[in-house]
Amino acid sequence: MRKVLVVTVGIALLGLVTGCATEEGSKTKQAKVKPAAAPAKTPAAKAEPAKAEPGKPKPVIQYVDTPSGRWMIHDEDRPAPPVITPGTFSSTRRVGQPPSDAVVLFDGTEESVKNWTDTKGNPSKWIVNEGVLESVKGAGYIQTRQAFGSCQLHVEFATPEKVEGTSQGRGNSGVFLQGEFEVQVLDSYENKTYPDGQCAALYGRSVPLVNACRKPGEWQNYDIIYHSAIFKDGKIVRKPTFTVIQNGVLVQDHVTLEGGTQWNGPHAISAFRPIPDKGPIQLQDHGNPVRYRNIWIRPLHD
Repeated sequence: MRKVLVVTVGIALLGLVTGCATEEGSKTKQAKVKPAAAPAKTPAAKAEPAKAEPGKPKPVIQYVDTPSGRWMIHDEDRPAPPVITPGTFSSTRRVGQPPSDAVVLFDGTEESVKNWTDTKGNPSKWIVNEGVLESVKGAGYIQTRQAFGSCQLHVEFATPEKVEGTSQGRGNSGVFLQGEFEVQVLDSYENKTYPDGQCAALYGRSVPLVNACRKPGEWQNYDIIYHSAIFKDGKIVRKPTFTVIQNGVLVQDHVTLEGGTQWNGPHAISAFRPIPDKGPIQLQDHGNPVRYRNIWIRPLHD
């Protein structure tokens, strides 16, 4: 009995000592924790350009040099292009309208015929009938009074509905840029001829990508993007280039001429001939009554 009492008292004293030690340790740990300091007051931040986040590259700002100055990419202050009214497309029954910034060369009126002369500067002997300009056999080429260099040229034409002749003798004419380089006009609908002389060829030089011709008598069109030849001291320093779209189809794709397009014999080629930087637009009389309408041009600055 006395032994049990001693053991019980011993256990009680051991629990008391352990509890005191635990409470002291807790106080010690709590004493080491300091309350968070109040945030320091700082002045309001000033607006600054956005900076890249840490670890990310800084935004790239690039510039481009242009004729109007040096501009950032996507710069809203960069001068915008002029606003124009686009034209309308022609149909077999109705002639389209040119864009508002085009120079009208022929619009079916007698007044617009005054824009043209023969190659000697005299009034043309070509005829105008129902708003259509028609070549006359023996009348010779006609050309614009005004000279042009690089340009966008729109021409509509129709070869004779009544088919006569074959090869180069069937619906033959031509459109000349700078008074020198020819885009061939020919009835090439089921009409075999040498490919570099068929309709839409750069005569004697470049065969069209495809034959996109309509039937004889049907209206067709050319849209020609031309960058002019430049000569210096009688030598070519920039060769001319042609892109031609016939009836909505690309037929000459930025072709660079390596020489002239004149007839120089059955199997010969012509060389460049020095010419001014600007020359007339010419239409060819080749003895066939080819008709033209809705001719306009937009000079290009290059």
